[in-house]
Amino acid sequence: MCGIVGTLNLTQQHPIRQEGLRQMLGAIRHRGPDQFGVYVFQDAHDGVGLGNARLSIIDLGGGQQPISNEDGTLWIVFNGEIFNYVELRPELERLGHRFQTDSDTEVIVHLYEQYGADCLAHLNGQFAFAIWDERERSLFLARDRVGIRPLHYTVQQGALLFASEMKALLSDERVTAVFDPLALAQIFTYWSPLSPRTSFEGIYTLPPGHWLKAGNGRIHIQSYWQPTFPPANNDTHHGKWALHEAAQQLRDLLIDATQIQLRADVPVGAYLSGGLDSSTITALIHHYTGNRLETFSIAFSDAAFDESAYQQQMAAHLGTRHHIVTATHRDIGEVFPEVIRHTETPILRTSPAPLYLLSKLVQDTGFKVVLTGEGADEFLAGYNIFKEAKIRRFWARQPESAIRPLLLNKLYGYVGNLDNTAYLQKFFGRDLTATNDPTYSHAIRWRNTARLHRLFTPELQKTVAQAEWKVESDQLASLLAPLSSLSRAQYLEITIFLAEYLLSAQGDRVAMAHSVEGRVPFLDHRVVEFANQLPPHFKLRGLDEKHILKQAMRDLLPEEIWRRAKRPYRAPIHHSFFPDGHPLDWVTTMLSPDSINAAGIFNPLAVSKLQEKLARTDHLSETDDMALAGILSTQLVHHHFMQQFNPGIPVNDQDDIKIVIKTGE
Repeated sequence: MCGIVGTLNLTQQHPIRQEGLRQMLGAIRHRGPDQFGVYVFQDAHDGVGLGNARLSIIDLGGGQQPISNEDGTLWIVFNGEIFNYVELRPELERLGHRFQTDSDTEVIVHLYEQYGADCLAHLNGQFAFAIWDERERSLFLARDRVGIRPLHYTVQQGALLFASEMKALLSDERVTAVFDPLALAQIFTYWSPLSPRTSFEGIYTLPPGHWLKAGNGRIHIQSYWQPTFPPANNDTHHGKWALHEAAQQLRDLLIDATQIQLRADVPVGAYLSGGLDSSTITALIHHYTGNRLETFSIAFSDAAFDESAYQQQMAAHLGTRHHIVTATHRDIGEVFPEVIRHTETPILRTSPAPLYLLSKLVQDTGFKVVLTGEGADEFLAGYNIFKEAKIRRFWARQPESAIRPLLLNKLYGYVGNLDNTAYLQKFFGRDLTATNDPTYSHAIRWRNTARLHRLFTPELQKTVAQAEWKVESDQLASLLAPLSSLSRAQYLEITIFLAEYLLSAQGDRVAMAHSVEGRVPFLDHRVVEFANQLPPHFKLRGLDEKHILKQAMRDLLPEEIWRRAKRPYRAPIHHSFFPDGHPLDWVTTMLSPDSINAAGIFNPLAVSKLQEKLARTDHLSETDDMALAGILSTQLVHHHFMQQFNPGIPVNDQDDIKIVIKTGE
């Protein structure tokens, strides 16, 4: 795992300054503190610079980047892991390629030399990389299929700049942080910007499953992978499946995905939440490798959020050496500003903060790598939103029923008012019969979250109202029309929420903040593609989520673990910012009229009303909790990146740095 940076002259010639690359690397030093590398090529026509901050995991002594092919005409900087590099290398050697290291990084270089952009189809991994081709004078960027690893870019003054994190781009004097108002509208609707937008104007994310090629003054972006699902009611397709056979196939794929993701030259641990997904991964490691595993968990001092009893039950069942960090309300609130410095975007939840504390525990224990359970909920239908849509479709057949909507009580027991039939009818009954709407499954969530737009200044509300920023329903309608209702909902969750929120704010950013690489066996592309082809009722059987996974794993897990209902991962919000009923100092500062006016995003009157509500009651609605987190995180983004941006200490000669300088003929 690493961080990468770079720049390419597109339409104007700029000197490629080694100092600039060192500063960009300094901004993301936390991603790879072990070694650094810089590559510079410049002649009268072209200029390119590449940089890498390395977290040494594979080939500790020989994998320092940048790395080239045999004749030095292809150079790579790489963030991530290629798990099937062991199998790819001998194939490439048979084709005549010669290797200088034992790293997975070098395999990518030769694979690209052999297949060009088609090399991506051969890779099993989580990655973002850049390859400079001296012969072709082109720069090739690529991101893994589902977006486990980040990659951002911008074009400024005729130059393309890219980096693993936006703070590295902002460390270049040509790049300035300015809020993108339409991205804010998206965040306060969908919980994250819609790719390729980011929270900053003019800075973009390379979408998951895409590559970018730049050279000769042009940029071309191409999709190479998208999640696909079979048509609904495809009896020929669905008829080939038997549940017990499919469950065994899923287990076999997960066994292999887990085993190859254990490949490392450093110790590997695992996160253990107490739920089905992380328990599955830890059980597979224990059962099929015999490793004495070290596991890491979050406990909450607030019993409403705590699952530590299940974590300890699973750790005892497997005999792991178990490590726990307990997150108090104050802990969550106090680290939240630093969490936002790493996420680089407003968020509507505090959930990343305990995970930030967890990765610190992993680092302090001496580990660099952990396996996690992310991805199962998206691809095997674990979330309540999938059940909610199913219940609403059932209810839509008899819209006047007072009984059918009561099924929603099974999903959201932690939300008040659900025992109120009138409330249920009003909240979940809106557009109840619009079942052909491609966004039917998510429309309630999005509409409810979009109510937060009322917090914006009148000027921002006007800008948002006059612009196009919403999900393209017409495009989705044609794309999703042939699919089952569950597949439609899964597609939305995967393409909108997974990469740009879950794998970013709750994944890569808070883990890499402490130089920890998270690996996700459920997101092995073979597992993903297999899961997408399964009949919907294998995944969601009645209201039993991830049914096939439970069937696949029931003999390896305690019954209490695999039978327990899905409990969403959540963290306390307003109590974390107001522990003991009083705001933390930074909260007071961020909510002050001066700070609100300086950022210029929120209406001071709306913020004041929310503060008055906080003063009156200790209980906030879900919407008000989201409002508070959204306001504070937006204010923090403004503070960190627009008021007091600190790019960090540049990489210097006292660091372990490899430098390659080349000039054209």
